[in-house]
Amino acid sequence: MSGILDLLNSDLGKTIVNGVSNQTNQPANKTQDVLTMALPVLMAAMKRNASTPQGAEGLLGALNSGKHDGSILDNLGGLFSGGVDTNVLDDGSKILGHVLGGKQQNVQNAISQKSGIDAGSVAQILKVAAPILMGVLGNKAKQENVNSANGIESLLGGLLGGSSAKNEQSFLESILDADGDGSIIDDVAGMVLGGDKKKGGLGGLLGGLFGGK
Repeated sequence: MSGILDLLNSDLGKTIVNGVSNQTNQPANKTQDVLTMALPVLMAAMKRNASTPQGAEGLLGALNSGKHDGSILDNLGGLFSGGVDTNVLDDGSKILGHVLGGKQQNVQNAISQKSGIDAGSVAQILKVAAPILMGVLGNKAKQENVNSANGIESLLGGLLGGSSAKNEQSFLESILDADGDGSIIDDVAGMVLGGDKKKGGLGGLLGGLFGGK
């Protein structure tokens, strides 16, 4: 199974990047940087949430509700033309709140520091991206007939890069599990999003997803 970041290099990914870029009035290259950093963090947070029966049931319920069945991917041109509908943005806010909880502001600040885009714009990019990410998950779950807690966790693990990125996944999850004392900003910006000083950073995760370190 191809990783979530492979998506950004596909034609579909370019459509998403350009659409999100236009919606948020940010340069496409900066938008891609934000999504490259944010998507693994969101996926790791979802995987962590799905490791409990309640969390897995909640995610499965969301994917099976019809709203996140992947149909959003069928008409991205329509989604982005004239601006993204407020219902989609509201849905994105709810998804981020559910997935990241109290870590949402910290993650947005960390991505802002690393990407050079202000935190408010990062928040807007994530709001647009979250429903699309859920659509990708819903589409994969439908294709692979995922209907159990183990199945959803395996699906998320595969999209994060499978066993080749196991250490990086654990690292992302440990950061997301931080106690929220503020240091998570430094940790995420310096390690998960930096990737130079620690092998377990996003640089390592990208290497795992693209088949080399």
